[in-house]
Amino acid sequence: MDRNARVEPGPPVDQNALKRAAARAALEEVVDGAIVGVGSGSTVELFIEELHGGAARPAGAVSSSERSSQRLRAAGIEVYDLNRVLAEGRRLPVYIDGADEIDGALHMIKGGGAALTREKIVAAACERFVCIVDASKCVARLGRFPLPVEVIPMARELVAARLRALGGRPLLRDGVVTDNGNHILDVVGLDIDDPAALESEIDHWPGVVTVGLFARKGADVVIIASAQGIERRAASGARA
Repeated sequence: MDRNARVEPGPPVDQNALKRAAARAALEEVVDGAIVGVGSGSTVELFIEELHGGAARPAGAVSSSERSSQRLRAAGIEVYDLNRVLAEGRRLPVYIDGADEIDGALHMIKGGGAALTREKIVAAACERFVCIVDASKCVARLGRFPLPVEVIPMARELVAARLRALGGRPLLRDGVVTDNGNHILDVVGLDIDDPAALESEIDHWPGVVTVGLFARKGADVVIIASAQGIERRAASGARA
């Protein structure tokens, strides 16, 4: 090849189209006649739009945010209270959600939409966590995306000081109050060598509601949409 030859750039990647492709692929995970767990974020919103086009018809949904609940209702999908569903002993076979970052072990950073606490609750209530992302969210190591920490307002500076002691630089997310009435600290500069250990440490601090690391219980499966197509990766011991 001529070293001076010009290499023409490929066509631009339509990230929204990739998100929709991942959302459509996740329709295969929906269990007919069962309640589906639904997360938050732009890719999940596309999944909600696509739900009526799937072969399986969910009986309804439990949702991790008020925004997702509004979109589900607008799409004609009944939204159930999680406490009621669990008290009645009903199955929640699958939870569908996105991620801000996901690594090769299917550990994630989530919370860019400030719904991390409810996302973690609904994910824990469901039997299987399917993460849907475009390829830009896949990383070798977590930490490029600022790590969200939901805190009770009176503990904000206490938690911020502890984050700084770990080497992080916390910044209050201005103008954001979570659905739970709390604040978000976005933290950059942390070394996330052991995501599960860091999740455990921060979660135990007084005033922390939850940290946006999903590592102690990561995704069971990730559906990745790229220019090359759809790829499914399963966590160790999980089915793809």
